Amino acid sequence: MAGAIRNQFNLVGNTLNSGTNEGTEGGGATSGGSTGTDSANVQAAIAKDAKDWTLDEQKAIAEDIAAKGEASPAYAKAKAAMDAGTKFSVKLTNGKTLEYQIIGINHDDLADGSGKAGLAFESTNNAMGDQRINATETSAGGWEKSELRGRLNTGDLWSLLPGELQSKVKSVTKMTNNSDDGSTESSSATTDKVFLLSTTEIYGDMRFGGTQYEYYKSKGVTKSNHSGASSVFGHWTRSLLEYNPGYFRFVSPYGDYRVVNAKDPYSVFPAWCF
Repeated sequence: MAGAIRNQFNLVGNTLNSGTNEGTEGGGATSGGSTGTDSANVQAAIAKDAKDWTLDEQKAIAEDIAAKGEASPAYAKAKAAMDAGTKFSVKLTNGKTLEYQIIGINHDDLADGSGKAGLAFESTNNAMGDQRINATETSAGGWEKSELRGRLNTGDLWSLLPGELQSKVKSVTKMTNNSDDGSTESSSATTDKVFLLSTTEIYGDMRFGGTQYEYYKSKGVTKSNHSGASSVFGHWTRSLLEYNPGYFRFVSPYGDYRVVNAKDPYSVFPAWCF
């Protein structure tokens, strides 16, 4: 069981864009290294078990790694925590506990063009409950226009995250194939604070949707070798099924990917970056 994060969750005002399907713009400040309190948080994190890192320490480590790469004194410990699947936890505003882990290091591009987000996280349990991608059987507009994207970035699912976590999340650019008719054989960009992984980000050997996250690559996950992607819960990806409108791909409890109707409820494993 992951150690509970020992921070009080002070609700912090967050500037969110209007419109449920527009995601969130702006995002992280330029990562310029750790100074003052951030430096102290990095040193404190290095000195303790990774599972006990606070949100402040996670953010400080992420920004230090973004600024210094493998030269960061926290890099080796963060990578070891990622490879080991170390779990963190945070209490949602609905009272449930969301568990999550590091899945990427200097992987995602910050939406403001200032560089990379030092750490990427993905949740590992069903604390946000079973949710649909869209209210009807449609995949038109893909992840970009989906109801679920809006809810995760500005709506009720975003509001489940405690203010202290919301204030640390950085907007990143995500690439996704958003055309369900197969007419566009390429990806397009969205700006997101909270997102679902694409099948490419999990399995690697897929056509569209970014690049495989380091955690899944370290587990040797591919379309044909998927045990490293297994979990208790089957959960959505943001990847639609081309040429077959109305369906998105999801990760089964066995780790393989399948296709399901966009209006059917399945677990949501939100991901974000510091």
